[in-house]
Amino acid sequence: MTRTEVMRVRKYLNDKFDTNKFKLDPGNQKDGSMELHFDNEFLGVIYRDEDEGEVSYALNIAILEEDLPSASDASLI
Repeated sequence: MTRTEVMRVRKYLNDKFDTNKFKLDPGNQKDGSMELHFDNEFLGVIYRDEDEGEVSYALNIAILEEDLPSASDASLI
């Protein structure tokens, strides 16, 4: 992924969610992916896909069960 693509995707996310806390780390990913961080916490991975000349970006977020609020949390109601 090019530096320009990284900057454009980061700007899109920050604009879409009205924040400046999204950061992208392309690292040394050979598969064209980059890590997505929110407020310095790892959130997921963004993959670049090109099919028939059209480019898209897919966001994969894994949410660990241990990070979820308990089922008995009253604020869920």
